Amino acid sequence: MSLNFKTEVRNSRILSVGGYRPPRVVPNSEIVDKIDSSDEWIQQRTGIQTRHFADENESLIDMATKASEIAIKRAGLTAQDIDAVIFSTISYPFQAPSAATELIIRLDNPNAAAFDISAACAGFCYGVGIASDMVRNKTANNVLVVGAEKLSDFTDPYDRATAFIFADGAGAVVIGPSDSAGIGPTIWGSSAETRDAITLQPSYLEYKKNPGKTDLGWPNISQQGQTVFRWAVYEMAPVALKAIDAAGMKPEELAAFIPHQANERIIESMAKSMKLPDSVVIARDIRTTGNTSAASIPLAMDALLKENPLLHSKPALLIGFGAGLVYASQVVELPPKEK
Repeated sequence: MSLNFKTEVRNSRILSVGGYRPPRVVPNSEIVDKIDSSDEWIQQRTGIQTRHFADENESLIDMATKASEIAIKRAGLTAQDIDAVIFSTISYPFQAPSAATELIIRLDNPNAAAFDISAACAGFCYGVGIASDMVRNKTANNVLVVGAEKLSDFTDPYDRATAFIFADGAGAVVIGPSDSAGIGPTIWGSSAETRDAITLQPSYLEYKKNPGKTDLGWPNISQQGQTVFRWAVYEMAPVALKAIDAAGMKPEELAAFIPHQANERIIESMAKSMKLPDSVVIARDIRTTGNTSAASIPLAMDALLKENPLLHSKPALLIGFGAGLVYASQVVELPPKEK
């Protein structure tokens, strides 16, 4: 005997986007002395000129709340109109309960469905794909997808491989029903054979097994830079092209390309590999925001729309990739102008 209910699928789209960057701007000059480097070297390697750090009293949830409130307001909704919250982060300092449940308390909507995603820099695109399916299948009407990080809490300022890369910030989108298709199929997957390329170590168990041991250190982020760079440059462009094809489009039909803001050299290499025409506007928020992991794509989307308001409601390619190594990509219709 089968279940007795109707299965109706509807369309979904991004209704709005909101971004929040902490007030403190940190130039390369504040980073270089501790890692024996230079502003020129950092810019040549990554394109980063400045980044934002939250102060000690500004939490991950503080930033996520501000970004979420902006997105909800721009969607013409209230927090009570949100049915579900998907929160992507790797820097929430608690195993449980989730960051999402703390956020819905802040938003005064404590009964919404809420859960976290741990997919690092790909997490936002994972969240967009899941939220789109929830809306399409009527599991939810309006889903808040949040990417937020306070990576300054998990970065060693003396680590030459990471100290200049990571930063803090939060971005959010509201995904809801639409009369036409606004979010294409998600192309996602993993290259888990290289999962040790980006880690936060040691594990909690190391502290339990070695109580009182003082040289374990804080679980800061570490990465094998060249491994990650080569993987992103050579493996991610084909994934992005599959997402474009799955959406029934061609690269030249895109209006914008908003990749994870990992490294400007990676962004340029991907655009070249995909043969994107000059008409496609490319997000380069990395220059002034740094790598904010799960927050980087919504922050870059927010910045791009402020700089290029004609991009509202135009098609954009999103792709996130990072620790795992995991990836996800989809073509979306950018949110309309706020009414």
